[in-house]
Amino acid sequence: MPSIICGPININSISGIVNFGDSLNTSPKTSSKVISGSGGGNTGNFVNTNNGISLSNNFDPDVVDQPTIGNV
Repeated sequence: MPSIICGPININSISGIVNFGDSLNTSPKTSSKVISGSGGGNTGNFVNTNNGISLSNNFDPDVVDQPTIGNV
């Protein structure tokens, strides 16, 4: 089915999936883990983050968080 895209489109990152129209299967091909402090994962055009002391716990007992084996 055709799709009509209206308005301005602002893409800030190229690490995801953009789909317009029909799609049979959409699944991640890679997985990664990012450990960031307070306000480190904010996205947008105008971000104002005011933080004091920020500590991140990077202890992770899991071996695999999101398996990609078997994705088409």
